[in-house]
Amino acid sequence: MTTIARVETFLVAPRWLFVRVETGSGIVGWGEATCEGRSETVRAAVDQLAELLIGKDALRIEDHWQVLTKGSFYRGGPILASAVAGLDQALWDIAGKHFGAPVHQLLGGPVRDRIRVYGWVGGDEPGEVRDHVAAQVEAGLTAVKMNASGRMSPVASVAELNGVVARVAAAREVLGDHRDVAVDLHGRFTLASARRVAPLLEPYRPLFLEEPVVPENSHLIGEFVRSTTIPVSTGERLYSRQEFLPVLQAGIAVAQPDLSHAGGITEVRKIAALAEVYDVQLAPHCPLGPIALAACLQVGFATPNYLIQEQSLGIHYNLGADMLDYCVDKTPLTFIDGYVERLTGPGLGIEVDEQAVRSAGKRAHAWRSPVWRHRDGSYAEW
Repeated sequence: MTTIARVETFLVAPRWLFVRVETGSGIVGWGEATCEGRSETVRAAVDQLAELLIGKDALRIEDHWQVLTKGSFYRGGPILASAVAGLDQALWDIAGKHFGAPVHQLLGGPVRDRIRVYGWVGGDEPGEVRDHVAAQVEAGLTAVKMNASGRMSPVASVAELNGVVARVAAAREVLGDHRDVAVDLHGRFTLASARRVAPLLEPYRPLFLEEPVVPENSHLIGEFVRSTTIPVSTGERLYSRQEFLPVLQAGIAVAQPDLSHAGGITEVRKIAALAEVYDVQLAPHCPLGPIALAACLQVGFATPNYLIQEQSLGIHYNLGADMLDYCVDKTPLTFIDGYVERLTGPGLGIEVDEQAVRSAGKRAHAWRSPVWRHRDGSYAEW
């Protein structure tokens, strides 16, 4: 019996929201509905959406996705999309466990045996960047991502621009020619400043430049794409095919939907197919927990245009708990020579440590993103 009997949520350290869906026969599926800084709000949305699922067949995943996303007159946005994402991941996990197969097998079977991963590196000064990059190389990774800057002035100063270049140059020095660095502008740059910095970074050949403008200014990204030879990426704050279509048409090279924000496995598979039409690669955003990462990987093993996968092991956000602390067996998410091997277990391919989740859920977090200001006191993009 695959009737949905119960839906539970857990706010767990450091900043994640896990969703547990149980069927009448006892099959348990896990999803991650984390929306950084707004997870309590998403939790309320999950509870409300659960009303549409209890008593229904868990295996009707597409039908559930349609109802969850369209069953209200007011639709879309990160809260609803994240709530749907967590539930959708859990339903796919149940389906895989019901049929005794990994999710990627249900999506058409594997197109690759392993997926390349990258890690995030910090550092305000070039020397710090070198040390952090060297640590990731020592850990076996062949690619890293770094923020281009901290707070940026609306029109970047010479010192700010030089600082960006110095940090990226330091990373390239350690990585050499056979490893990659991606540079995240994080929506902190205005279009004018992003266009000024891009040519300065071209000699260092970044894997991609991420989020050069804030998502509400996606209509400007085509102008940025045309100003640089560096591949341009965006998408962590876009939540549907409809929102991805304009940036695909504008010429981005890499799409970065977040499996916990963009409607889960069901929607991201469709975003991937749409991106393929525009010769665009997928590199899903995922500085999140093990469930979100497993969902990403399941999509990646079945998706031809999949470039690389972000993962959060050891990231600075993970204070109090790290990515593998909620896994019974850490082996499936072990990285070997910068890759993760194909997951073979049923469902999402990982076994969640339910006891650890329930214990952590009793100490629910309330993580918030910082609020930055310019020197004149006005708001600055974080």
